[in-house]
Amino acid sequence: PTTTGFLHLGGLRTALYNYIFAKKYQGTFILRVEDTDQNRVVPGAAEGIEDMLDWAGIPPDESPGRGGPAGPYVQSLRLELYRRASEALLDSGAAYRCFCTPQRLQLLRKEALRSQQTPRYDNRCRHLTPTEVAQKLSQGLDCVIRFRLEKGVEPFQDLVYGWNKHEVAEVEGDPVILKGDGFPTYHLANVVDDHYMGITHVLRGTEWLASTSKHLLLYKAFGWEPPQFGHLPLLLNKDGGKLSKRQGDIFLERFARDGFLPEALLDIVTNCGSGFTEKQMGRTLKELISQFEVGRITTHSALLDLEALPEFNRVHLTRHIENQGLRQRLIKELQGLVELVYGDQQVDPDVLENEYVERVLLLRKGHISLLKNLVSSDYSYLWVRPSVSRQQLQTISAEVDEIGKLVLGLLTRQAAALTVEELNKDLRSLQKQTRETKYSSMMQLLRLVLSGRQHGPSVAEMMVTLGPAEVCGRIHRALSS
Repeated sequence: PTTTGFLHLGGLRTALYNYIFAKKYQGTFILRVEDTDQNRVVPGAAEGIEDMLDWAGIPPDESPGRGGPAGPYVQSLRLELYRRASEALLDSGAAYRCFCTPQRLQLLRKEALRSQQTPRYDNRCRHLTPTEVAQKLSQGLDCVIRFRLEKGVEPFQDLVYGWNKHEVAEVEGDPVILKGDGFPTYHLANVVDDHYMGITHVLRGTEWLASTSKHLLLYKAFGWEPPQFGHLPLLLNKDGGKLSKRQGDIFLERFARDGFLPEALLDIVTNCGSGFTEKQMGRTLKELISQFEVGRITTHSALLDLEALPEFNRVHLTRHIENQGLRQRLIKELQGLVELVYGDQQVDPDVLENEYVERVLLLRKGHISLLKNLVSSDYSYLWVRPSVSRQQLQTISAEVDEIGKLVLGLLTRQAAALTVEELNKDLRSLQKQTRETKYSSMMQLLRLVLSGRQHGPSVAEMMVTLGPAEVCGRIHRALSS
C-alpha cells in the first residue's frame, strides 16, 4: 500500500486475499510500504496500516514493523537499490536520461488535450547521442531516467483475467522510472523489490492490469524471472459506484471504533466477491483459507452492501459469546463500556461482576449486532435501577399490590432455578390469580417496574438476567414509593 492515508476496505480486501493465498500454500505474506511520492506521505500512515492489519487478524509475516530477511520494507529506505538498477538499464541501453523541463511536458499535455488525444511523452530525449547527454550533464541540467518501451509485448497469463497483453508502446510514451530527486516511480520500485524480495505471486487491484505488460518488459530488460500476477476486480458500492473515502466511512479505524468485529469485515468483503467454493455468512478466517481457490475469482466487480454489516457482525458476535475464551474478552470490554457510559450514575458494583455480565451476554446472544448495543438506553435497566412510582403503576392496573405479592412469592419459591421457559409458564399461572388484570397489562406493569421502559426483552428474560434478589428489590421499591 501507499502511505497516503489510512487503510480502507479496498486495501483490506487486497491484503486479505494475499494473506489467504500465502497461508493456503504455506507461503510468506509480505507488507511492503510504497512511499516514493514523498509529497503525498501522511505521517503515521505506515504504522497505522500495519496496526489495522494486526487488528483485522491478518498480520504480515514480514513488514516494516516486524522486519525480515529481505528488508528494509519501506521503499524510501531502498533508494540505492533503485539507483543501481537504473544505472544497469542505462548501461544496457534499455533506459535513457531525459532532460525535458516540466514546462515542456505541460505544453505537450495541453496540446494533446486540445486535440482530444491521450497525453503522452513524445520520447524526444530517447534519440540524444552519448555526446549530447554528456554535454547536458556537464551543464548541470536536471534529468530523469526513462525506460524504453518496445513494441511486440509477449502475452502473459493472469491468475484471474487469463491471457492478456497491452501494447503499451503504442498508447503511451516512455515512462519515468527514476525521478530527479532520486526516488523511483511505482513501475521500477515494485519490479526491483519483487525480484530482490523473492516474490513469487502478486495479487493487486485490477487498475494495474494494463501496466503489467510494461512491468514484464522491465523484467525482461533486467533478465529476471517475473512473479505470477493476479488482478482483483474492483470493490464497489452496492449501486456500482466507487467506495467513498470522503466521509471516512470505509476506513478500518471507523469500524474498529464503532465496535465491529474484524471477522465480520473479513466475512463481508469475501462474501461480496469471489474465490470461494460457496457463499455463506459467518465464515471464520480458517474457513476462508480452506475454501479459497484463486481460480474461482471472477472478473466481475464485487458489490459491497455495508447495510448488511450489522447482520454479519451479529453472527460473529454470537459465535464469540458462545466461545468461552472469546466470551471472557467480551465481558471485560462490556464492563469497560458500562463504566464509560453509566459511570456517573452510581452504578451498583454488583452489575460489574463477571457472573452478571456473562449472564447478560448469554441471554442477549443473537439479539444484538454490536456489543455497545447493550449500553444503549434500551438496556439501561441492566446497569442502573429505574425510578418508577406507584402512581405510574396504578394507571396500568389497580391490582399493583396483589401482582407484586404474587411475583415476590414466586421468586421466593423458585430462587434456585430461574429459566425463561419456566418463568413464562409461571407468570401465566399468576395472572389467572388476579381478579381483572389481563396478561398483557400484567406484563406491561412488570416491565415498567423492572426497566422503567415500555419495550425491550421479555419480562421473563429480564427477571432471569437481573436475578431474583434484584427483581425483588425493584418490586419492593416500586410498591413503597
